[in-house]
Amino acid sequence: MAEWGKKRNGRGAVTTEDMLESENNRLSDNLATKVSQLKSIALDIQEETEEQNRYINGMDNDFDGTQGLLGGSFKRVQGMIQSGRGNRKLMCYITLFLVAFFFVAYLLMEKVLTRS
Repeated sequence: MAEWGKKRNGRGAVTTEDMLESENNRLSDNLATKVSQLKSIALDIQEETEEQNRYINGMDNDFDGTQGLLGGSFKRVQGMIQSGRGNRKLMCYITLFLVAFFFVAYLLMEKVLTRS
């Protein structure tokens, strides 16, 4: 490969030092390009990680709220069960209502999903 405009020794050939410097510059440019690409990838990973952490923290807060709501509901149901025979009829009605509600919801969801 001919190197034009470079220092030449007495016979007109490019010196080894000039060829090594040229190769070094080329490799240095390639390395700089790869480093900038890695930096860009690392910043993208950092942004994605921060976004995922915010999402997980939000889910954690939602689960905590749901746990509190379900815990309170469970305590009320336990209180109704332990209160005696007077509430057994009410518990039967509530249980039948819930079973019917979930059955209807299941049928509606099945109907909606089969249309799609």
